[in-house]
Amino acid sequence: MGAEQRRVLTVLVISQVLGGAGMAAGITVGALLAEDMLGSTGLAGLPSALFTAGAALGALAIGRLSQRSGRRPGLALGHATAATGSLGVVVAAAAGSALLLFVSLFLYGAGSATSLLARYAGADLAPPERRGRAVSTVLLATTFGAVAGPNLVGATGDVAHAWGIPRLAGPFLLAVAAYASACVVLAVFLRPDPLLLAREREQVPDETVVVPVERGPGVVTGAAVMITGQLVMVAIMTMTPVHMTGHGHSAQTAGLVISVHVAAMFLPSPLTGLLVDRLGPVRVAVASGLVLLSAGALAALAPAHSVALLATALALLGLGWNLGLVSGTAIVTEAVPLAARATTQGTVDVGMAIAGSTGGMASGLVVAGSSYPALAAGGGLLALAILPVVGRQGRLLRTMRRHISGSPTKL
Repeated sequence: MGAEQRRVLTVLVISQVLGGAGMAAGITVGALLAEDMLGSTGLAGLPSALFTAGAALGALAIGRLSQRSGRRPGLALGHATAATGSLGVVVAAAAGSALLLFVSLFLYGAGSATSLLARYAGADLAPPERRGRAVSTVLLATTFGAVAGPNLVGATGDVAHAWGIPRLAGPFLLAVAAYASACVVLAVFLRPDPLLLAREREQVPDETVVVPVERGPGVVTGAAVMITGQLVMVAIMTMTPVHMTGHGHSAQTAGLVISVHVAAMFLPSPLTGLLVDRLGPVRVAVASGLVLLSAGALAALAPAHSVALLATALALLGLGWNLGLVSGTAIVTEAVPLAARATTQGTVDVGMAIAGSTGGMASGLVVAGSSYPALAAGGGLLALAILPVVGRQGRLLRTMRRHISGSPTKL
């Protein structure tokens, strides 16, 4: 690993820890704050919808800005936007303004998009044989902030109360500081810019750097893996706490199962990255589909009273998502030329945001019309759609390698 790549990864890790802490505010108290301010449980899901919409637009805007000017301004602007949104949430809570709350939550959503897009920056300077590990390093760093954030709810609530602000707005005070700090870290220290340096090394002329999105088979394959994984993961995850509390489990027990799930989403990243580098992203993408299938099957078959089996199913769900995200990222990065890389990556993440929103909304309708086991089984079967798409990509790679080497090459 070169000195430039080590510096890039160090800066990205620091910014991801900070960004993860900021992102945890919305996950932890966003719905509760909306319910408290709006006086309606029915509107408690609105923050999630606004986060998702803000993340989708943020991914598109950050991708296009990064394409033109590099990763540093794109990622820094994303965190600055999230910091502004966090501050707006605090002001809205203090003033009791629902309109300002809605606008601010939309801006706040840019933070989650930025934290995910940072994984691509980690891969820009990485050689192909270390690309998976570079992506996984950036993803793993997000975990530390996301785990620390919820544990500071009480302390930040006390600070907010002392300042005459509603306690539930306290975590958003932390988000203001965390996102603003991440912005400064990136703006000051992400030098050299990894995308611009990669272009310079490959001698990509400035006039050939384009904004249009690449739509080759590799991009379609990588996007399909990540989007399918996101859809299945969010759908099953969203309704698991509802399923558990509806069968007599406490909210605390349901929260423990979700904590296991979130840990499984990020903590396996180093191992996943190593597998991608050693076995190839196509094989790991296939494993993603199979693990998601097993997660859906176990969630569908687990007795509602068995916390251990549900926790195991949700851990498999997080692991399957992780396998798909890291392998899909590697496939897309390898398939896209530098001249169109950032725009294409941003567009893929827009698809992921839309898939997450769709999964979250559809999951409630499926459970209301049928049952949680039906949702889980359907999600597991949907994950199998990954296999033929990835299989096609594997055949294309084998054909290309035979053409280049004159003999079959093992993937």
